[in-house]
Amino acid sequence: MKDFIRVMKALSDPNRVKIVKMLQQKEMCVCEIQFALGLAQPTVSKHLKVLEDAGLVQSKKAGLWVNYSLSGGGGSPYAATLLGNLKHWLGDDAEIKGLSEALPTIQREIIVRKNP
Repeated sequence: MKDFIRVMKALSDPNRVKIVKMLQQKEMCVCEIQFALGLAQPTVSKHLKVLEDAGLVQSKKAGLWVNYSLSGGGGSPYAATLLGNLKHWLGDDAEIKGLSEALPTIQREIIVRKNP
């Protein structure tokens, strides 16, 4: 039951749901997620840690960057099921639509150049 509760708690926060929906579209670093959601870096990092602990996202270091992507839920049947269902949920939500439309323009190289 602990795994189930961990996954459900991870998805109980609107910003974490938004992060999962964005990661359905592309791999992202913290600065890109921060820019998209307008949150502070420590806040985004905490959200990612909760999602990672629940088995919903995974991180991979690539040079200076740490890239986050959906995990596929292999470690938890609850994470796998909810990730699969979330692909079909919330597509008509205005906030999710706005984020989806903005994602192609959010690029780490541009963000880093603006914020040295």
